[in-house]
Amino acid sequence: MKILVIGGGGREHTIAWKLLQSSKVTKVYCAPGNGGTAQIAQNVPIGVFDFAALAQFVKDEGIDLTVVGPEDPLLAGIVDFFQERNLPIYGPNEKAAMIEGSKSFAKSLMKRYDIPTSAYESFLDYESASAYVREQGAPIVVKADGLAAGKGVVVAETVEEAEEALRQIMQESVFGEAGARVVIEECMFGEELSLLSFVDGEAVKPMITSQDHKRIFNDDRGPNTGGMGTYAPVPQMSAELVDEIIKTIVQPMASGMAKDGIPFKGILYTGLMITEQGPKVVEFNARFGDPETQVLLPLLETDLLDIFVGTVNGELDAVDVTWQKGSAVCVVMAAPGYPGEYPKGALIHGLGQANEGATVFHAGTKATQEGIVTSGGRVLGVVATGADLAQARETAYAKVQGISFDGAQYRTDIAARAMKYQQKS
Repeated sequence: MKILVIGGGGREHTIAWKLLQSSKVTKVYCAPGNGGTAQIAQNVPIGVFDFAALAQFVKDEGIDLTVVGPEDPLLAGIVDFFQERNLPIYGPNEKAAMIEGSKSFAKSLMKRYDIPTSAYESFLDYESASAYVREQGAPIVVKADGLAAGKGVVVAETVEEAEEALRQIMQESVFGEAGARVVIEECMFGEELSLLSFVDGEAVKPMITSQDHKRIFNDDRGPNTGGMGTYAPVPQMSAELVDEIIKTIVQPMASGMAKDGIPFKGILYTGLMITEQGPKVVEFNARFGDPETQVLLPLLETDLLDIFVGTVNGELDAVDVTWQKGSAVCVVMAAPGYPGEYPKGALIHGLGQANEGATVFHAGTKATQEGIVTSGGRVLGVVATGADLAQARETAYAKVQGISFDGAQYRTDIAARAMKYQQKS
């Protein structure tokens, strides 16, 4: 089969890499791809929003399946566009993808299906939002309602900090239309956890657990990013807890959406906080997480193509999804200045160095005559697998040490908290 992967980040490089391990896949194209996908697949210079050109390419090349990586084209209706032309495509349609596109929409679904989450209110004007913050006090969470590349969330420690976040989002429009509405939530405390699931209507196939590191600096300091590293599975989360999350959160959401006439088909990402009252939803996303994908897919035992095709054909329930034993760790190497302004075009050294058990997934890179250069904020995801978390972590950081580019920054504490938990238990 010929596959087209839409997107150009680390997630898409990982998806292409995994699909190429299938004996049924003959060729993978990436639109637009990056410097890493160019080495394993064929990049196609078509933007993710050029639906007509993408559909025409699929027809011209005889592509058997299109896989959508990022959230933006999903929310713009690419799945609907392809389905109207009878072109097989993996991902939720526009209505179902709104579970990520509007936090207030997602909250309304959680309320209707009795899914545990934080208390909240949504606002369209700054004055009302500010008054609510002063009434509730701090700490408190301020979120842009729409898509903001993972950066539209502020955990405010003081009322002043919350009001400043509201001012930037609603009055200065730092996130554009995404901040026209804000959702203000109670601040939850506990351990964060990501549980992604393959979903086909009411059929749910959960993945193993993973944990992202959102803040730019060690010890979870500094501003939020798209993710500075992750690991899987999460040792401090028991199988019983995962069963509870599926029973009280993931399955009710999938079943509720199906009954409401907006069945979800694709990857349902559930971001959770494990509170003293039990697991509660922080957010839902409508696609693979980035960098969660980079640690989940290396541990997936089942042929990823079988899962995708099974979902498109409405037969996911019949697919046996299994996982390898062991652990995976991803360390993100970012450009200097990220998540703020950052330079591009720095030559990356050391990518060809061989490290057994380690793989480098490109996120913000570009292939030039001089070599691979930086082209984004998050540049590389250095991933390693191992028999346990300690081995995977050691291998990942050994690989990181051999890679360099001007001003490269990365966290040195990815999975450190989990390691401490393992040593205590």
